[in-house]
Amino acid sequence: MQTVTLQVEGMSCDHCKQAVEGALKKLTGVERAEVNLNEKNVTVWYDENRATVAQMKEAIEDQGYDVV
Repeated sequence: MQTVTLQVEGMSCDHCKQAVEGALKKLTGVERAEVNLNEKNVTVWYDENRATVAQMKEAIEDQGYDVV
């Protein structure tokens, strides 16, 4: 199990938090995702054999947010 923290621009409310966490949790191999609105980031716990950071970035960007 790996952990990665991604900086995400554009998140400001609970809807944003739910959208990002929900999109990440739908990815095969993602065990857990937690958004920190104050820090503007999301921490993801995942199986590196089943999910990639590129897939996570794409899932977040598909929700309308920017990964920096």
